[in-house]
Amino acid sequence: MDGVTLGFFLAAAFLGGLVSGLSGFAMGLVVSGVWLHIITPGQNALLIVLCGLVTQGAGIWRVRHEMKWRTVLPFIAGGAIGVPVGTALLTTVDQGTLRVTMGVLLVLYSLYGLFRPAITPVQGGVPAELGVGVANGLIGGLTGLGGIAVTIWCQLRGGAKDAQRAVFQPVMFATFVMTALSLAVAGAYTREAMTLYAFALPALAAGLWCGLKLYGKLDDTAFRRVILILLLASGMSLVVPTMMRWASLPA
Repeated sequence: MDGVTLGFFLAAAFLGGLVSGLSGFAMGLVVSGVWLHIITPGQNALLIVLCGLVTQGAGIWRVRHEMKWRTVLPFIAGGAIGVPVGTALLTTVDQGTLRVTMGVLLVLYSLYGLFRPAITPVQGGVPAELGVGVANGLIGGLTGLGGIAVTIWCQLRGGAKDAQRAVFQPVMFATFVMTALSLAVAGAYTREAMTLYAFALPALAAGLWCGLKLYGKLDDTAFRRVILILLLASGMSLVVPTMMRWASLPA
């Protein structure tokens, strides 16, 4: 990796940390746009997981005063079911159709939320939270977007920004832990990947620190808009590449 390429690699790590510190998620979305042009998909997946342990861990510490494990555990339990099921379905589900479907749903939801900001909070309970956890793990196993369902659920429930992050960040952290263990079993931890991780960490930490500082300046309404915009970007990132591949296929 030459100096210019390394610079892009580190810049992506910084931006990923910045976005994660500001919103609590979407680090993988940001870094993948650059890293997939520099490193292998396998290295990209492993680095997202390892960097996610850092960003989500720091985010949990930031909102630790709002943490209620009884609230979080149903989502984590559901995710423990959903992740392996999603992973097992990878070889049987058409990835193009799945990504476009997920992307369209995310785009529609985020646009609705942005143009109609007043959403009546939904009511939930343990069965609903278990279901959201399963869906969150399933989506994570199928697409790598392990925080989408629980983030949307927190948006639908409403509440203060710290209270929302105190739910979806521990769930995402648990998802990353499960994924990190599965990658270890699969032998994904190579010397080259860990060297890249060592390079990425300082830039990631710097971006994360800046993002957390900016987060402190957001009110609840601004935080909600940031989340909706990032969900919109997540949806577009799923739809556009797949649609372009389909358009390039011979008739």
